[in-house]
Amino acid sequence: MGARFEKDDIPPPATSDKLVVAISSRALFDLGDSHELFEREGLDAYARYQIAHEDELLQPGIAFPLVQKLLRLNALAPEAPRVEVILLSRNSADTGLRIFNAIEHYGLDIVRAAFTNGAPTASYAHPFGANLFLSANVEDVRRALTAGVAAATILPSKAPELPSEQLRIAFDGDAVIFGDDSERVSHHEGLDAFHRNERARVNEPLAVGPFRTFLEALHRIQAAFPIETSPIRTALVTARSAPAHKRVILTLRSWGIRLDEALFLGGRSKGPFLEAFGADIFFDDSMLNVESARQHVATGHVPHGVHNPSSD
Repeated sequence: MGARFEKDDIPPPATSDKLVVAISSRALFDLGDSHELFEREGLDAYARYQIAHEDELLQPGIAFPLVQKLLRLNALAPEAPRVEVILLSRNSADTGLRIFNAIEHYGLDIVRAAFTNGAPTASYAHPFGANLFLSANVEDVRRALTAGVAAATILPSKAPELPSEQLRIAFDGDAVIFGDDSERVSHHEGLDAFHRNERARVNEPLAVGPFRTFLEALHRIQAAFPIETSPIRTALVTARSAPAHKRVILTLRSWGIRLDEALFLGGRSKGPFLEAFGADIFFDDSMLNVESARQHVATGHVPHGVHNPSSD
């Protein structure tokens, strides 16, 4: 007989209430031209280019609006858990000066950074206490996930047409907030077997996924505000449908985590729903869903679970 929804099943809370987001320079700013130069001609050519263009302002990247909204939370309620954004960059400290010039220009409160001069950056996410790591480099993202940090690859995406003043974050369920056990049943045995599995195990909590800790950190900030005026709104956007919805709801209830909206789409394309929600970012493990989503909103691919076998 499986585990039930008991309080003892809930992992202990994080030791710090602070929400820490680590982000790569390519996710924060538009470094497309210089990265193409790096791909063609290597690190030395890239370094010369950045130094030569040091006084030219970098334009915002895909994750820039998200970072702005995250840092803005600190001014709204001094008693709420703080948000810290940390820069993890494959630039050297020398070439990274252009990035810090842009950070200063845009008034972003980012003071901690690691510059690795071409080496992987993910190993620094954990010692910085990151709850989330966003990067344009998939190998760095995989390393961060392996180290137990929620992480996603930021892909070229379309920003919402009418952004909300609220910070709006949407998540897929299986292999993102939850483990991929149920998704493996669907993948290997089909949809009917998946529904039989969810009905049989409806009172067993879903396994913890890589984004559980990040969602908890968001929830702690939300808890400092009345629901009606919260500056953060979250949504679960999942391909699940009834009756598979029930296990999800009971699991979140057992964790003590609130999601403001839950969309059980039964296989419908997620992109238009994410646009209607106005997501500042959406996280999903399936590239099929990611391709739909990124036509509408900023999207992070989570290379985890059965849809990403090289991550196992």
